[in-house]
Parts: sequence; C-alpha cells; structure tokens
Amino acid sequence: MRNVLIIARKEIYGYFTTPLAYIIAAVFLAVSGVFFISDLGSSEQARMTGFLFGAIALLTVIGPLLTMRLFAEEQKLGTLELLLTAPVREAELVLGKFLAALTILISMLVMTFFYPMLLVLFAQPDLGPVVSGYVGLLLFGAAFLAVGLLASSVTSNQILAAVLGLGLLGLLWLVSALSGVAQSVAWAKDIVNYVALTNVYVDFLRGLLDTREIIFLISLTAVVLFATTRAVEARRWR
Repeated sequence: MRNVLIIARKEIYGYFTTPLAYIIAAVFLAVSGVFFISDLGSSEQARMTGFLFGAIALLTVIGPLLTMRLFAEEQKLGTLELLLTAPVREAELVLGKFLAALTILISMLVMTFFYPMLLVLFAQPDLGPVVSGYVGLLLFGAAFLAVGLLASSVTSNQILAAVLGLGLLGLLWLVSALSGVAQSVAWAKDIVNYVALTNVYVDFLRGLLDTREIIFLISLTAVVLFATTRAVEARRWR
C-alpha cells in the first residue's frame, strides 16, 4: 500500500505541474455549468437531470484525457523500464496511477457541489436523485479512467492512447444502442439490458441505487485494471 500511495502522490504532483489538469477541470466546470443552467431554464424545476446527463457524457471524454499520459509518457521517455526494475509490483504501479487520476476526478466532482447547494438554498429539490446521480458519476468515472489507463498502457503515444480510450468507451456505449435489437432474443435481452451503460445510468438518475449495477461497475473497473496490470507485466519481458 505504501508504494501505491507514493506513486499516486508523484502522479498527482505531475498533474498540477502541467496545465493539463487545470484545462480539463476548467472545461468540465464551464460546460457542466451550461448544462445545469440550460436545464433549469427549460424545465423551470429544481432538478439536476440536465447537468448529470451532460456530466456523464463529459466524463466519457475526460477519462481518456486524464489518463492518456500516465503510461504512454513513461514508455516514450523510457522511464517505465526503470520503474519495472524497482522494488514495486505491476499491480501497485497500476493502482497508484489509477488512484491519482481518481483523486483528480473526485476533486472535479466536488467542485460541482456548488450546483446542488444553490438548489437547496433557493428551492426544495428532491435530493435522492442528486445523491444517486453523483454516486453514478463517481462509479462511471472510475470505470472510464480504468479504460483510459488500459489504453495508455499499450502505446507510447499520448494522442493515440486518448483516441484508443475513446474508442473503447464508444464500444461500451454502443451496447446500449444494441438493446433494441436484442429485445427479440430472450437470453441476449437480459444480458444486454444488464450491461447497457445507458440503462444503468438512468436508474441512478431516478434515485435508484441497485446493488447489481454498483457491483457491475466496480467489477468492470476491476477487470479493466487487471487487464492493464497484465499489459504492463508483458512489457517486462519485451
């Protein structure tokens, strides 16, 4: 655990010594603010549905952007080989980098707490969907970061890592589009409906915290991080 925290601290410092984290956070806050204000103006209700829907779309892009440099830059500079010869396991290296990206993501989400605070001050919103929506954002964001980290581990080009991560996440969202096609096949319908990201997130927006969906997202993150660890291990023998 000590090695994980050391690596995480190093990567967090790396985020704040470059403009990347500041730019991504500024864009996220600005665009999500537009979603929040436009939803209030169009519905005239004290709700955050527009913000939460827009935020999940933003995180699909932000996830690969936050993680694109974590392994790709190490490979480009040749420092990954040095890390692999240090007394640190591949799993600790992956978890440390993932924890750093997750810390930045959580910081960005915390900065948006200003929106529900405004609703509480000037209206009487239903806080159930707001809380579950934020839980959904955190779980989805963690999964997106894991996918982005996997993409970064297989290439030394940061731009390629971002594009690959976006492509993989696009495939995950594509499963939701296939749900209509699978309705005619009983066994396929159940599987697709269970893993369709759109269906899962809509439940969070409704204020539902289904343990099956939470387990699914945590398992997805864990499986992708395991695959990333294997990809890093494979570099040791190249």
